[in-house]
Amino acid sequence: MQSATTQLPLAGQGPAPVAAIADDVDAMLPARRLLPLACQHVLVMYAGAVAVPLVVGRALNLPPAQLGLLISADLVACGFATLIQTLGLPKVGIRLPIVMGVTFASISPMLAMIATGNAAGTPPETVLRGIYGAVIVAGLLGFLIAPFVGRVSRLFPPAVTGTVILSIGLSLMRVGINWTAGGQPTDPGYGAPAHLSLALLTLGVVLCLMRFGHGLLRGGAVLVGTVAGTMIAGAMGQVDLSPVRDAPWFALVRPFQFGMPTFELPASIAMCLVMMTVMIESFGMFMAAGQMVGRPVDRRQMVRGLRGDAAGTVLGGVFNTFPYTSFAQNIGLLSITGVRSRFVCAGAGGVLLALGFCPKLAALVAAVPLPVLGGAALVMFGMIAATGIRILGSVELTFERLVTIAVSIAIGLIPVLSDRFFQAMPAALAPLLHSGIVLASISAVGLNAFFSARSTAEDPMA
Repeated sequence: MQSATTQLPLAGQGPAPVAAIADDVDAMLPARRLLPLACQHVLVMYAGAVAVPLVVGRALNLPPAQLGLLISADLVACGFATLIQTLGLPKVGIRLPIVMGVTFASISPMLAMIATGNAAGTPPETVLRGIYGAVIVAGLLGFLIAPFVGRVSRLFPPAVTGTVILSIGLSLMRVGINWTAGGQPTDPGYGAPAHLSLALLTLGVVLCLMRFGHGLLRGGAVLVGTVAGTMIAGAMGQVDLSPVRDAPWFALVRPFQFGMPTFELPASIAMCLVMMTVMIESFGMFMAAGQMVGRPVDRRQMVRGLRGDAAGTVLGGVFNTFPYTSFAQNIGLLSITGVRSRFVCAGAGGVLLALGFCPKLAALVAAVPLPVLGGAALVMFGMIAATGIRILGSVELTFERLVTIAVSIAIGLIPVLSDRFFQAMPAALAPLLHSGIVLASISAVGLNAFFSARSTAEDPMA
């Protein structure tokens, strides 16, 4: 095992020799090395970590103070979930270099719940309590099914997971496009040239950093581009910093700050489907992380890691935030830096906790103008769709799989392209029927099982 004083590279300096990092997962680095490496992990995932509370908060039209509270709660839950995965609890936590963040797969059913609540005139706090109840149920389900995910994974072959991830990206595009135009189509100034120009400038900065940047600058292109876009917007007089001035430097994030959660069956079913999809995705990520650090994951570790996901999700519901999963960009950073110590990622969890207890920082994030968020979101959400396409590109596209993919994507786009398609259906089913990711998941799993059963019946040796 590598000694704690070994010099490890930062991003952009190239990976360390394989022999020098054969097994340093448990290496404790000195603070002068650990802190910058931990901050590096936070930098590459921060924009994605705060995107979900921003989407939910904007959809609910929350005031800046409550939007800042959502962001703070999210960062605190990110920190706790990361510490659980990296340091571990009894029978929980994979103890590999993993950084946890909110899964984008949860946005679609939550937006469906918000749309239903807005149509009925339900107060935002009541809608949030329903969301948190569904999140807690999904986390508890994750604990129960963690030992069986290996068996369930056959329902989610690459053709299904690729279709679901592609549907997530396509469903989120409407959010990013509306942000780019300045809000909702009914808002005054929607699509104004000033909004489109600001989004285009932000997008241009992000793309230039991805093209010409190196190491840390390239890995944090979305975050740096968002900062640059906000500075440009400030020069144009489009940034209101009064909530930042009024916010305190330190405040505790309390459980159930929006009230005790409520539990509704359709919303819980929708979130449980999301949880199953996320756990299958985590299954692959844990395998990749284990191979990358030279410590292959066995069944016992896999169950511990999946329980860590479930524990993070339950914590999300308790701390007024959302479901959690391991972030792929941080797993990718392992190969860039050559630093494989799980304590570096634990340090990132500590940094996230510190950021979450700083409401002034959360208020600053909430002050970012929508067109700036839109320019960055086009990259983030587009990359999700591209990830789905990449997975599908590795699949042998037989006729049956093409039909599965085509029909599932079409069904998943129904609530995205037509808000009123299911208006005659019972309102209680809205969280299921108005979520593109839920519809795409059900369709993809069902059609894959249908065609697989047909192929097996025709060829008993298949």
